[in-house]
Amino acid sequence: MGAASAVLLVLITILFPPVGVAIVSGCGADLFINIALTILGYIPGHIHAFYIEYVYYDRKEQARQGRLVGKRAPGVYSDRVQTGGQNYGTVVQPAHYANAPGP
Repeated sequence: MGAASAVLLVLITILFPPVGVAIVSGCGADLFINIALTILGYIPGHIHAFYIEYVYYDRKEQARQGRLVGKRAPGVYSDRVQTGGQNYGTVVQPAHYANAPGP
């Protein structure tokens, strides 16, 4: 995502926070938490949505620079957000398969 798409995402989040969270994290715990916070009050939904987006873009920038983040961001349940969208949806072979001899 470039700068224009990030600005568009912020504008969408200002209007309706759960949509911004859904774009970044997908359908999961973070989205449902944000929907509940938005129902409880518009401001808590915004705070949560912008926190999710901040973590996503911060982790994405760190991955672009080659720095790996060792610990998880608190309150973020989406692996896509935790990794900044890097390696999302890939399958990693278990360790015992990696060391197995070939056919």
